[in-house]
Amino acid sequence: MKYGVLMFPADYAMPPHELAVAAEERGFESLFFPEHTHIPTSRTSPYPGGGELPKEYSHTHDLFVALGAAAAATKTIKIGAGICLVVERDPITTAKEVATVDQLSNGRFIFGIGGGWNAEEMGNHGTNFKTRWKLLRERVLAMKEIWAKDEAEFHGEFVDFDPIWSWPKPVQKPHPPILMGGGTNSARQRVVDFCDGWLPIGLAHDVSAGMKDLAERAQAAGKKPEDFPVSIFGAAPDPDTMKQYADLGVDRVNFWVPPEPTEKVLPVLDQYARMLK
Repeated sequence: MKYGVLMFPADYAMPPHELAVAAEERGFESLFFPEHTHIPTSRTSPYPGGGELPKEYSHTHDLFVALGAAAAATKTIKIGAGICLVVERDPITTAKEVATVDQLSNGRFIFGIGGGWNAEEMGNHGTNFKTRWKLLRERVLAMKEIWAKDEAEFHGEFVDFDPIWSWPKPVQKPHPPILMGGGTNSARQRVVDFCDGWLPIGLAHDVSAGMKDLAERAQAAGKKPEDFPVSIFGAAPDPDTMKQYADLGVDRVNFWVPPEPTEKVLPVLDQYARMLK
C-alpha cells in the first residue's frame, strides 16, 4: 500500500513546492491538492463537514499552478489533483493543463476529479448544480479525445467542438489515471463507466462495503475489479486502520496535512512518515 499526503495549498500555508520537496524527502509516494476557484460570500450550500466553512477554502492557490510548482521542485513523488472541479472548468483548457503537468513532471500526474458541493460557486461558472454530473461526464470524455487524437472533436449536449489541434499530449498513455471522488453508488458507477479508480474520503464512507459494490459494478460491466484501484483521502493515521485498508486491498492512503506555515507542517509530516517504516 502506498502513502501520500493532501493539503489545501493556501496562500498563508507552507508553499506547494516546499511541501512537495519535504514529502518526497520523507518517502511519500504522492501529494494531492484540492481545488476551489473562489467561495461566494453569500451562499445556501452547507459545508459538508458541518459548521463554518474553513478559511482555506477561499485562500487556495490555483490548482494547476500549484501542481506545476510542486512538480518542478521534485523528481519522483506523484503530483495529484484531489480533486479538480471539472464542472467549473473549460475542457479544452483543462486538457492542456493536465497534459502540460504530466509532460513537465515526466508522467507523475494523477487526475482526481469530482462534481463539487457548492452550488453557488459552480453557478458563478455557469454550471447548473442539477446537471453537473452529465456535464462532468461529457467534459471528461471530451478531454480523453483531445489527449488521444491529433485531430480531436466532440459533439455532446454540453460540450461541442469540431476538430482541433492541441498539444502537448500526456506522457502517460492514453492519459493520466482519472480517479473519481465521492462515496455514493453513482460515484462508483462513474468510476466503472469512464474513470480509472475510486477516491473516497476514508472517514466519511464505508470503504469495505464501497469496494465490494465497486467490484460488483466492474464485473457487471465485463471489467476487472483490480483495474479500478482505490485511494483513500483523510485516513486516520494509526496502524490498525492502515492494516484494515491493506487487508481490503486499498492501493493508496493519503493523510491530511493542515494548511499551516512550514514550522507547523513539518512535525506532522514527520509523524506520518513514521507510518512508512
